[in-house]
This record gives sequence, C-alpha cells and structure tokens, in this order.
Amino acid sequence: MKRIGLLLALMMTGAVYCSAQQLPSVQLKDINGKTVDTSKLSNDGKPFVISFFATWCKPCLRELEAIKEVYEEWQEETGVKLYAISIDDAQNTLKVGPESKAKGWEYEILLDANSEFRRALGGNLIPAAFVVDGNGKIVHSRTGYTNGSEEQLIEEVRKLLDE
Repeated sequence: MKRIGLLLALMMTGAVYCSAQQLPSVQLKDINGKTVDTSKLSNDGKPFVISFFATWCKPCLRELEAIKEVYEEWQEETGVKLYAISIDDAQNTLKVGPESKAKGWEYEILLDANSEFRRALGGNLIPAAFVVDGNGKIVHSRTGYTNGSEEQLIEEVRKLLDE
C-alpha cells in the first residue's frame, strides 16, 4: 500500500524520473520540412529545454506563453534555448507553424507527429519538459503545468551553470 501511495504522490506532482540519459536519436521535421536528428539537438555547449506540446493542449499553450514572457531575459542571463516539440498528429501539423508564428514564439519548433521522441524520453503526458545539459544529457524532467512552474525550468538551468 505504501508503494501505491508513493506512486500516486509522484504522479500527482508530475515528476518524471530521469537519470542523466543521453538524448535518443529520432528523426523529426522542423516547421519548414527539414529533417532533424534529436540526438544532435544542442545549444553550443549550453543547457537547453525541450518542451512537448500540442495545439489542442491548453496547459501546454499556457506554459509556452508564460515562457515567452521571460524567454528573452532567460536567454540574456543564461543563454538557454528552448525546443518546442509538437505532438500534433499528421493531420494537424500544418497548424503548428502558423499558430507558433501568430503567438510570436521565438522557439525552435519541431514536429513529433507519431510521438516517437516523446515516448523515447519516457514522457507519457503533456505538457512535458526536459532540461538538457551542454553535453546532451537529460538532467531534469517533469510533466504538467501550473502557473509559475516555468520558473523550475530556469532554476535547473541556473544550477547547471553554477556547477
């Protein structure tokens, strides 16, 4: 019974377990149709964030909008980069580019229409966010979004820079 309680507590906080795994290699497309190998995602040796979203996911959109408000400051302070990865199905991927442009997102947008990359990272729910160090290792992850939880992401990036 204690294990079930612990499992439920972890699920409710949206915690995702990760142990500094390397990014897996999955072929995705950017919004211009260019193929991108996820194992090659980088930020010139600096930390970056991967955020999975869908155009129909309200918490996902709230999180990306909240980050948009502070993204320029984050970049100036830490040099962090954000990859916003849509899991919209193939039928809806054509909406992703125009919607992200209309929202003024300065993120690099990738399309994971089959959710292959998301599954490879162990993310079952969205929104899901992963902090990756400058060597391409996942050092922090979480699912779900509540107002203000984007601050947890930048705190994790700051920790990496302090090491």
